[in-house]
Amino acid sequence: MAATDRDGVIGKVLIADDDRDLRELIAAALRRDGFEVVEAANGTQLIDMMVKHAIYADPEQKPADVIITDVRMPGCSGLQVLADMCGRRWAPPVVLMTAFGDAVTHKQAEQLGAVAVLDKPFDIADLRSLVGRMLEAEPVDLSP
Repeated sequence: MAATDRDGVIGKVLIADDDRDLRELIAAALRRDGFEVVEAANGTQLIDMMVKHAIYADPEQKPADVIITDVRMPGCSGLQVLADMCGRRWAPPVVLMTAFGDAVTHKQAEQLGAVAVLDKPFDIADLRSLVGRMLEAEPVDLSP
């Protein structure tokens, strides 16, 4: 089990998806599991968060321990974000989500270092489990 910070947070997850309902559903599930969640509504916001961190942030503070991003978003695709992170000092694990999960997209994501590509629709429990394993924490099952 991963150590939690003094507020009981297991880790920080940055979710980027232009589908607000899906983004909020994922965020709510991960927050219930004890993760701190930051949201970006598109690829441009995601890149802005990363650039601001690179320029202004304390090197010890990361904007996220894990990034979950849609592949197709306005401004910048998840694949572009992944490619942009190659070689950066801060490069957390990335999980891509896509409604267009063809073999080419999966291969590109793998070559760029994505931890996983989830084809939509996917089971939120699978994503929760994946994030928990990536941060060495087991999600808390709050279902009845």
